[in-house]
Amino acid sequence: MTSFNRSTSRRLKKLTQIPSVWEGDRRPLSSPNQHSDSEEKGECILWVDYSQGVVRGMDVVASDIGPEAIVRTLMRAMEHPHSPARPARPQRIVVKDREIQFYLRGVLQDLDIAIDYAPELPLIDELFRGFADILDSQTPDLPPQYAQILQEKAFAIWQAAPWEFLEEQQILSIEINKWDVGTLYASVMGMLGMEYGILFYRSEESLKQFRTAVLQDEDSTEHLEEAFLKQDCLFLTFESAEEDEDEDEESDLADLPLSEIDPTFGNIHPLEGLRSVLYDEEALVILVAIESLIRFIRDRRRDLQEDIFPTLSRRYRISLPQSEESTKSVAVTVSTMPQLAAELEEMAGFDDDKEIDNLDFANFQSLQDDLIPEDSFLSLGVVSWEILDRLRKGVAYHKAGEIKEVGDGLPVILIQTSRPKAKTVIERIEAAGGLKAICFNPGADPFDGDRYDLGLLQTQNDELFLFGEFLDEDPVHVEARKKWNQRCKNTKGYCGLIIAKGLTGASRGNPQLRDMMALFETRSLSPKDLGIGTLKLMPQLNLE
Repeated sequence: MTSFNRSTSRRLKKLTQIPSVWEGDRRPLSSPNQHSDSEEKGECILWVDYSQGVVRGMDVVASDIGPEAIVRTLMRAMEHPHSPARPARPQRIVVKDREIQFYLRGVLQDLDIAIDYAPELPLIDELFRGFADILDSQTPDLPPQYAQILQEKAFAIWQAAPWEFLEEQQILSIEINKWDVGTLYASVMGMLGMEYGILFYRSEESLKQFRTAVLQDEDSTEHLEEAFLKQDCLFLTFESAEEDEDEDEESDLADLPLSEIDPTFGNIHPLEGLRSVLYDEEALVILVAIESLIRFIRDRRRDLQEDIFPTLSRRYRISLPQSEESTKSVAVTVSTMPQLAAELEEMAGFDDDKEIDNLDFANFQSLQDDLIPEDSFLSLGVVSWEILDRLRKGVAYHKAGEIKEVGDGLPVILIQTSRPKAKTVIERIEAAGGLKAICFNPGADPFDGDRYDLGLLQTQNDELFLFGEFLDEDPVHVEARKKWNQRCKNTKGYCGLIIAKGLTGASRGNPQLRDMMALFETRSLSPKDLGIGTLKLMPQLNLE
């Protein structure tokens, strides 16, 4: 058993010993009427002076902390007590736990303090009853009778991932006509990989007002916050269950496992502001809305993934969980709103980007370096034929031709970045007609004499994009290029480009199959076939 240092014992014995009885105990921080896990909330340690009726020391500790914690709190109660108590040591201590009694007898044996047992501790019992009353009076975030099913439906939405094909302006109407709610207008967040969730607006007007306010004051944080609080909606959002140690580091929630995802429900109203609490009727409304949305996505997923937002409608009967409600089920109609989506897109000025598609590019533009994000992980490697077959079935797959399975697999360039950036890379390649070729071309820096092996991607519209710069004398790259050339020879020139997510997750630098988002099969092109010669680094001058 751990005991005080002699110097500590001498210091404590110098404290004035007062003729008082102190009570001490350690109990879970939860009410008997609550079903939450007390281990998550921890335990409270209390030391009170029963004779004077004051709290001398209190602390909250994790439930797995040993008995030393109760001694540390006792020392503070003696040396640094809560006001108005003065530093002192008692003549007698009473506890209601035999283990604590025996432990304190051993630790405090040199301090001339009697350690007794009592089945009840009147003052501490009264204090903890007060704590329990406070906990019981607190409104839970979700009504207890609906909490579990709401959590289950939230995770079902997370796994359905509607943000993979629905943009924020592609609104779904959910007609409920129950609990004073007519139609909700669902806006799905998450395609940009920043915030994930669904906003259920109570009116089309509120949705439009918020969009208008955001577009007018997008550079003003104060105005954005005001516009946010003027919304009239219920919401379901998703966050990381664990706090990010480096908030500045870009990360994508979609890269995390389900166990690390934490759903949050709430309400926003111009007169109430934001609250992360749902009351009974609100819980039923959002439960019905989420369940109908889950079914609609399940039934119409393929249609919703089309490039054009389609006109769809489906009616469902949603069963309600057991409650005081006499109604057993609710009829709900879910519909897409392509006309509203077009109106919101026009408000945001999305049509301005279409002019770019009409430009007539020359056969060859200057080399571009803005396709692959700077912080990407890049590797030259090979994918076995077995993995390749699974990859073709599980990601966005762009076939180049019939590839004979010769050698150890298909030579690939793998680029790993964050999910939103990966989506952008994939979309840009697809918008350019796909990938035409991968090439390594010589490059030179005439200023310092360095020579490079430049990794290039050529799209079907003959644009060239730089994906890597490698020094000619880098032994690691030289070896990787030898293997690349041999593998391309085995496959008759066929190779591939894999775009993967997860750069900020646990699979950083070693993306797994689940992280891979797209496979572009293509041809390997020699510098001679590309025919652009040695590319030279030239300074960019801005003349005004």
